[in-house]
Amino acid sequence: MPRYMIQVRATAMSEAGEFPDDPTLVSRMMAFHDEMARAGVLVDGAGLHPSSQGFRVQYDAAGHTRVIDGPFAETKELIAGYTLIDVGTQAEALSWAQRFPAPFPGQPCCIEVRPLLGGVNLPPEDAE
Repeated sequence: MPRYMIQVRATAMSEAGEFPDDPTLVSRMMAFHDEMARAGVLVDGAGLHPSSQGFRVQYDAAGHTRVIDGPFAETKELIAGYTLIDVGTQAEALSWAQRFPAPFPGQPCCIEVRPLLGGVNLPPEDAE
């Protein structure tokens, strides 16, 4: 079955390490993840610390690396959390994503859903 990553995009609040002021958020997220687990589609899910606690490894054209410590300026390019699901179709992934609890109640936010590469999606020499 196809696997999809539901990415919770970062906000200024998540990058500041602040948790939304909603006492029901954690229980609603846990209930939703429990529902996905009972349905057999949940693979994994977690929130992420702010980018100030992370780093990037950047590659130049020759393959040399350079480490860049966070924080990173472009919040819109960052992820605050993720959920991996294993579903039958893109339509099913969309259905789960549309029911995902709003990660930052009271402020605009976005989740992005993308299929994972692997298995049948890889060239034959790389597939297992």
